[in-house]
Amino acid sequence: MPQTIILVLRLLLAAASGAAIGAQRELKGRPAGLRTLALISLGAALFGVISNYGFSGGNPSMIAAGVVTGVGFLGAGAILHHESGVEGMTTAATIWVSAGIGLAAGAGFYWISVIVTLIVLVILFIPHLEPKDKDEDK
Repeated sequence: MPQTIILVLRLLLAAASGAAIGAQRELKGRPAGLRTLALISLGAALFGVISNYGFSGGNPSMIAAGVVTGVGFLGAGAILHHESGVEGMTTAATIWVSAGIGLAAGAGFYWISVIVTLIVLVILFIPHLEPKDKDEDK
């Protein structure tokens, strides 16, 4: 029973971490908000827990590698190319790092999960700097 509680706490930590990052994205009006990033982080943690405790033998790192690859496809779908440039890189990065946080929480790296979540939030709250207009230089 205690093992089950620990595993549930790992999943809750992952979901809360993803939700915190997603809440910031929603506040900024960006795609991939609270529910999306909470689910991505929770899913990654679940795959991590299952790979470590659900199968005997094998290599649990293969599941982690699969999560990284799969989440890369999700992030790639968030990136849009326009004539004026590229949009969605930060959204793609938050999807990717949220999955990493989830994997860390699922593996039992609690402090790493919390610290990386805080670092991500600090980075996301840094104001976006607009490039200087080239016409102003003339």
